[in-house]
Parts: sequence; C-alpha cells; structure tokens
Amino acid sequence: MAKNTICLWYDKDAEAAARFYAETFPDSAVGAVMRAPGDYPDGKQGDVLVVEFTVAGVACVGLNGGPAFKQDEAFSFQISTEDQAETDRYWNAIVGNGGQESECGWCKDKWGVSWQITPRPDGSDGGRRR
Repeated sequence: MAKNTICLWYDKDAEAAARFYAETFPDSAVGAVMRAPGDYPDGKQGDVLVVEFTVAGVACVGLNGGPAFKQDEAFSFQISTEDQAETDRYWNAIVGNGGQESECGWCKDKWGVSWQITPRPDGSDGGRRR
C-alpha cells in the first residue's frame, strides 16, 4: 500500500466500485479485499469491509462503512483526457453505469463519487469541455 492513500467511504459496494474503476480507467486495479472474519452487528462473516485499489495510478482504499456518510462534490477524481473521444468514453461509462450528469464537465458515478472528465487544454480538440 502507498504511504499516502485516498480513503473513500461506501455504504456497502466498495468492491463493486473498485472493480468498475479498474475496468474503466487505464493504470487501475483491484488489490487486497479484506472480509469480515465473523458476524458483526451490521453484517455477516465474509462481507467485504475494505478494498485496496488504484484509479489511474492513484492509491485508494474503499471502506464499506454503512449509510452514515455520503459522497459529495467536496471530493472528485479529475481525469485529463487526450481528446473528446476519450472524454466521451469515460463520461459514458460512468453515466451509463447508473451515474448521473452534473454541471461544468462533472458527473457522478452510481456510488455518488464525483468525476471531472475533461480534455487537456493543449489537446487537438482545442480544449473543449463537456
């Protein structure tokens, strides 16, 4: 695990989110999946508690912490793309997998994590944004 890691709180779907990110973005992968060794007040033995993963090279941990906290726009992944086609591919993957469009080039995945998917300003498309 990296020395500095982003920890994202999920209700119960950290592993599903990590696997979606790993399938969607290059330089992304799912690492260790830690499961409950026994039953506990809010879950059963074998339930996923923590997932280590990377998103576009950024080390992350997904914590299945329950419904107490929700994602919001105070945190987002910013993905710089080479062109509009790459922007559209990532945008459509996120929105098409139960996510939603937001404002100014932002969207949210189905777990509520915000994403800024925008072409690099020096790209061949003149820096267009969604």
